Amino acid sequence: MSPSSAPAPSRAFVSLIGAGPGDPGLLTLRGQQALQAADVVLFDYLANPELLRHCPQAETIYVGKKGFSEYISQAQINALVVAKAQEGGGKRVARLKGGDVFVFGRGSEEAEACVGAGVPFEVVPGVTSAIAAPAYAGIPVTHREVARSFAVLTGNTKEGGAHYERLSGVDTLVLLMGVRNLDQIAADLVAAGRDPQTPAATVQWGTTPQQRVVTGTLATIAGVVREAGLEAPAVTVVGEVVRLQSTLRWFEPASAVADPLTGKTVAVTRTREGASALSGVLRARGAQVLEVPLIRFASAPDLSPVAAALHDFGGWLLLSSNQAVRALFAFLEDRGLDARALAGLKLAAVGPSTARSLAERGLKADFVPSTPGARHLAAELPALSGERTLHLTSQLAEDELERGLMARGIPYARAELYRTEPAPLDPGTLARLRQADVVTLASGSAARHLATLAGTDFRVVAMGPQTADAARAAGFTHVTVAREASLEALAEAAERVVRGE
Repeated sequence: MSPSSAPAPSRAFVSLIGAGPGDPGLLTLRGQQALQAADVVLFDYLANPELLRHCPQAETIYVGKKGFSEYISQAQINALVVAKAQEGGGKRVARLKGGDVFVFGRGSEEAEACVGAGVPFEVVPGVTSAIAAPAYAGIPVTHREVARSFAVLTGNTKEGGAHYERLSGVDTLVLLMGVRNLDQIAADLVAAGRDPQTPAATVQWGTTPQQRVVTGTLATIAGVVREAGLEAPAVTVVGEVVRLQSTLRWFEPASAVADPLTGKTVAVTRTREGASALSGVLRARGAQVLEVPLIRFASAPDLSPVAAALHDFGGWLLLSSNQAVRALFAFLEDRGLDARALAGLKLAAVGPSTARSLAERGLKADFVPSTPGARHLAAELPALSGERTLHLTSQLAEDELERGLMARGIPYARAELYRTEPAPLDPGTLARLRQADVVTLASGSAARHLATLAGTDFRVVAMGPQTADAARAAGFTHVTVAREASLEALAEAAERVVRGE
């Protein structure tokens, strides 16, 4: 089914999407489009969680299966795909699977479940690790001079040598899910007639910053893999093409670079609505980034107090977050208004980021404190004694701004423009979060929600002193503060943490 002929979003529909081998940049454009249109996303262990940034609107469900253990059975996944598609009169479901849907991914079983339930579906092929992992290791699976054919096999050894004898004429063999059985597989291949001196290579976590490659021969590769400590997920290549690895190697994973964040996982806490620009800064420094949506925003249940507060208001309008700017303009738009409704008001932004959000909407902040933060805004706001201020914020706003202004004799009023709520974490994201080397926090609410959702046993870096204070108050004991309120400074603070400073 072509993208143009896909059913309307209101109908039950399933997209079976190949997530690729690990590098999030290898997701296809069609896969990205399907994620952006999804109401529900079911993703597995080998689907890079960074891909979920394409579907901030969707309910996400972890259905991971790793090695010989199962978080959820395949039959349960099949049933869940259908149930979610049929839920509430029909939803668009994206089933995000590592690699390619139909290359040992059981995608055909999920497609059959859709057929049996009468749910329309599409298949979005993905880049299989059988080709991508060797390619990132500098190994082409075919070469005109040495390999004109290849076969992709599983690590299942039930059929033994009889199975491998049928592959005697294939030049290159690519083995998936075979690390645990590599000794037996190698022995069976030799017994089936393969030369024990045939070059072999194993690639772990291919295409990712954690990629590791070892080489040997069919006779030695199992021992080399054990000695190096390589485990699943891994791909093993057997054939003369492996000799090209030293010549064609082009991808340098993080482990080969000297940056302090190479090989480290940094969890970036963010809102449910979008990806963080910090992620790009961290990736440029070699980090593996895990974006964790801890917060989601909702409109305040009653916006009449906002309307009343703004009616005939003259004074300083205080905006202490990017979300406050977004929510303010959503409020105006819902009432058929635009930026002209703010004419005559003076706008104060808590920092340069909030000021940029205003500028993107055609408004220049009349005041930004020299140092970002509520306490600095309260201390430096050029308001006259008795001049009114109105703070548009969430229900969780701290009182530091109010206390600072009242101490100066400046009247302060607050109206709840939006609500800040915890975003539930699925088991897969929570498991990855617990393995992170450091977690970034850009707000006090992020610190509080992290403590509520996952506990406080993390090394965290805070954007500024106010966020750091909130983190300590929430129970975090390993807190590092960025030297200034910038993305580069936050990344540098993460480096200091992993260096043990």
